[in-house]
Amino acid sequence: MVIKNVNLETVCGITSKLPDNKYIEIAFAGRSNVGKSSLINALMNRKAYARVSQTPGKTQTINFYNINDELYFVDLPGYGYAKRSKEDVKNWGKLIEKYLGGSKQLRLIMLLVDIRHKPNANDKQMYEWCLHYGYNPVVVATKSDKIKRSQLKKCINDIKIGLELTDETPIVPYSSFNKSGLEDVMEYIDYVKENFS
Repeated sequence: MVIKNVNLETVCGITSKLPDNKYIEIAFAGRSNVGKSSLINALMNRKAYARVSQTPGKTQTINFYNINDELYFVDLPGYGYAKRSKEDVKNWGKLIEKYLGGSKQLRLIMLLVDIRHKPNANDKQMYEWCLHYGYNPVVVATKSDKIKRSQLKKCINDIKIGLELTDETPIVPYSSFNKSGLEDVMEYIDYVKENFS
């Protein structure tokens, strides 16, 4: 898919009503600082359209990017930032569950995890939520340029074990630095667009 037009169309907070979109949605979920905005920007071929926050955990909204008037990239708020209050964490959970349970157009979830670290409880909860609401996510293992090639297999295996992945859940190592894995991510998006629009 060649992305020509991008528009941040809707910003949805905890009290907002979810938009009744007519195009399919591809959602991006992950821990604060995992590289969600960087991946979305790379897919859109924009340098800084999706805002990369200098303060981890700052984004507390769901952002809907209209892509070519064909589909939406949905940027879900990052989770797991230690300085967030219990109320913020509770609201984050409500907002995510409202979206996963309420979207009529969600077709695919990209779940981003940092390849350098074993998945934590928040990553596992997010994966379990995906399955609970009927979605088998694509796990995008970010920051793959930060590890040695010899470590790749072990790190991917740690993610599989840590999240208790089913055999059907794919893992794509990705680097925002050299863009390795970007074409693989786009292939999943193209497949969904062509088959589930």
